[in-house]
Amino acid sequence: MADTAIPPGTTAHRPGTAAARRPGRPPASAQPRRRPSATAGAGRLAALLVSPTLLVLTIVVLYPTLMALDESLRGVKGLDPRTGFISDTEPFVGLKNYTDIFTQAGDRFWNAFWNTTFFTVVTVSLETVIGMAMALIMHRAFRGRGLVRASILVPWAIPTAISGLLWKWIFNADGIANVLLGHQVLWTADGFSAKIAVVIADVWKTAPFIGLLVLAGLQVIPKEVYEAARLDGASAFQQFRRITLPLVKPALLVAVLFRCLDALRMFDLPYILIGAQKGSVETLSMLAQNEASNVRFGPASAYAVLLFLYVFLIALAFVRLLGADIVGDSGGGTKKSRSRRAGVRGRRAREVTA
Repeated sequence: MADTAIPPGTTAHRPGTAAARRPGRPPASAQPRRRPSATAGAGRLAALLVSPTLLVLTIVVLYPTLMALDESLRGVKGLDPRTGFISDTEPFVGLKNYTDIFTQAGDRFWNAFWNTTFFTVVTVSLETVIGMAMALIMHRAFRGRGLVRASILVPWAIPTAISGLLWKWIFNADGIANVLLGHQVLWTADGFSAKIAVVIADVWKTAPFIGLLVLAGLQVIPKEVYEAARLDGASAFQQFRRITLPLVKPALLVAVLFRCLDALRMFDLPYILIGAQKGSVETLSMLAQNEASNVRFGPASAYAVLLFLYVFLIALAFVRLLGADIVGDSGGGTKKSRSRRAGVRGRRAREVTA
């Protein structure tokens, strides 16, 4: 049998070898090796830079939150029914402060809860519409645009306490609001008119905030897009619905999210404009403050914890249901957007390997 010697410098085309798998592809030894990534060093540097912020957040946010949770499990100092002596410490009552909201004693809590929800839904809806109109006005090029922008942003720059006092004078019995209406309305009394007064004052103050964020989103839209739409015969309403709204949606969602979180924590405006312990305008923040001022720290902490959970769920709903437009596309986004991007990457990979 003849001896089949393989000349030096050649590679046998055996099954399983790199040369036999794909013709024209260099062997495994000739393929360039990947360089070690520098992500570990970048991660350590990022952790070092973020650590001061995390430390401050731990001291300012995490520790008070844990203390509030502990305080919400305790009762009020007073007579101990078991011993008959006055207790100097707050007794541990477990979840009693939370379960009390489902009894007759929780009527005030639910009233404050629905007031908070009412103010959030109504004010944010009106502020979104008015703020969008403000942004469209400020975005147009006309003479005196700088003066219009400055005048629109003035209400937002005024502190809330000063704004509340200004509107309190307007809504007085002999104020300009009743003069314009022509009849007496008790705006600052306890009733539905007090709700309307708070809504008007809050919309006047914070609608420019939404307008400012939407204006920032409008300024990054290329003008060529509108020119192409006009050449195609699109009307002004069609341009707004098909171009402006989709492209400004990320900025608009961020503005609405910020305003929702701020409205859920509303305290100073109704407190100054209408007053404390007014059932028609009392919010969860006002209720917690009133309980704490009466040395009932356990129920006050429980209300604060429930408000925190309410705000957290609203923020989570925005991020989960409205997709990655709020947090950016780097995190993945919704399931539909992730599958769409995965399909695009798969088609590109098949085109390269074909």
